[in-house]
Amino acid sequence: MLIAFSVAPSGVGTVASENPDASVHDAVAAAVAVVRASGLPHRTTSMFTEVEGEWDEVFDVVKRATDAVLPYGSRVSLVLKADIRPGHTGEIDGKIERLEDALERHVD
Repeated sequence: MLIAFSVAPSGVGTVASENPDASVHDAVAAAVAVVRASGLPHRTTSMFTEVEGEWDEVFDVVKRATDAVLPYGSRVSLVLKADIRPGHTGEIDGKIERLEDALERHVD
């Protein structure tokens, strides 16, 4: 299973923050630290974090990452997209490799 998720706080939390531009980077860092500590294959971009693994382990990471963001706001927003393809692993890189191969074939 490959998932992409984004978690962000809103409102006032219990963690003091000096972010006049309303940046959520400290909260996102708390979530990404959970993902990195999980040992699962992962990738973080400017908008989402991707994680690959079995159903229970991936959703455990999402829950713990969400819990890590809770102190930063009075509520938390979670966006999640899953690619459930039984019997396939290594898709976090495999999908990108197949895309790059397809792009090379389509170059004019």
